[in-house]
Amino acid sequence: MAKRTREFQSIEELMGSVIKENKLTKGLTQLSLEEHWAKLMGNGVVSYTQSIEIQGKTLIVKLNSSVLREELSYGKEKIVKLLNEEFGEKLISKVLLT
Repeated sequence: MAKRTREFQSIEELMGSVIKENKLTKGLTQLSLEEHWAKLMGNGVVSYTQSIEIQGKTLIVKLNSSVLREELSYGKEKIVKLLNEEFGEKLISKVLLT
């Protein structure tokens, strides 16, 4: 835990420091990734999604449907662009559909 200081800090700064000190960034990114995926892709795609995770700069999506996998493979660049816009940073550079 950090030492107390007499300086005032915003809640955003405090939460950022707590997240950084406790190394929670990766877990929070995974949670927000699942939320953004559901928001952008819709219920149809989400119902066929087994898992979604980020390894390095690669988004790995495991799907139940080979037809959906083929359909999504045509829009990989668009998926990367949309998710990076949602995160507000270049978090993903490649999509791997399995």
